[in-house]
Amino acid sequence: MKLPSISPQEILTLSPACLKMTVPEEYRDDNDHMNMRWYLAIFDDAGDILHDRIGLTREYHSQHGTGTFDLEHHVHFLSEVNPGEEVAVYMRFVARSAKRLHYLMFMVNVTRGKLATIFECMNAFADLKVRKTAPFPDEIARKIDDILARHNKLDWPAPLSGAMQV
Repeated sequence: MKLPSISPQEILTLSPACLKMTVPEEYRDDNDHMNMRWYLAIFDDAGDILHDRIGLTREYHSQHGTGTFDLEHHVHFLSEVNPGEEVAVYMRFVARSAKRLHYLMFMVNVTRGKLATIFECMNAFADLKVRKTAPFPDEIARKIDDILARHNKLDWPAPLSGAMQV
């Protein structure tokens, strides 16, 4: 897949970052860089913050018997990340349906000033009492729609895999 060229400066328009961290030494693999399993762990942690921003906090889920399910991922590795380097993860909403949210996360290697990885996700709201996807509550849907409207006005295309649709 050929991606459009996206500069770290364009990604900064998605500020604030969902997560910033220095990659720990324990993430180093036999190739002397961050092992691929840790990319997903970092994106998962950033996803918790993304959900907090739209009101889907742990407390909300606990009170309502709800949660979210990731349905599909696509990860595009662009450049190495090494232990000791600082990374930041930014999110961009792409689309939503009544039950699903399609979004991107961008891992920027702050130390090198380069886009390192693009994570594309299809996520669904879930009623954990019946363990099935369910429509987003109105107040959450409005928050998603507000962010989606801002992201749809960006002057650079969302680099989608083409494999996912809401």
